Amino acid sequence: MDDVGAPRDVARAAVPRPRGRPRSFDREAALEKALLAFWEHGYEVTSVADLTRAMDIGAPSLYAAFGDKRSLFDEAVAVYMARYGSFAARALAEEPTARAAVERMLREAAAAYTEPGRPRGSLVAHAAANCSNAEVERSLRERRLAALAALESRIRADIDAGVLPANTDAAALARHTGAVIQGMSQQARDGAAREALESLARMSMTVWPRDGGPTG
Repeated sequence: MDDVGAPRDVARAAVPRPRGRPRSFDREAALEKALLAFWEHGYEVTSVADLTRAMDIGAPSLYAAFGDKRSLFDEAVAVYMARYGSFAARALAEEPTARAAVERMLREAAAAYTEPGRPRGSLVAHAAANCSNAEVERSLRERRLAALAALESRIRADIDAGVLPANTDAAALARHTGAVIQGMSQQARDGAAREALESLARMSMTVWPRDGGPTG
């Protein structure tokens, strides 16, 4: 799973602003442009030259404001999770059952991954593709594993409460959801329409056991 995270990551990932001469550019606007570049092309392919061109700043300004490429990427991912990828975390927090939360997050993923005017799919999923930077790959993998753990914990809570059958395989159900969301991201990048992803989301929910009933 990709897009489960907490907005507090923004504060943790932020790079302290250096003191001294005021900047001649809007830092937040530049960060948004970097985010979109990473989202569209991934971490590995996006060079510092690509970033400075997209952000419309020079390399010295990039390093002074954000640190190196890795630091800029970390901050961009944190902003992405708060601004674009928080739908899954909200669903888990706000819906009364794990099943309702997953139905909502899949439905909202279909919309988010095909939103006109911005890159398709998930930044977290796409940035990890063909990434040879071990630290970046590990950071993104840890996000995915944390998302799976959060969903599995919610499913287990429903099992304990009798909302789901006692023999429900919580780990497998969580991984199934993660696989569906990652697949939706890739299919969106391959051109799948929102309606097609919504149909996939509805079909994927048929594997869930009936609430409180036997799994078969």
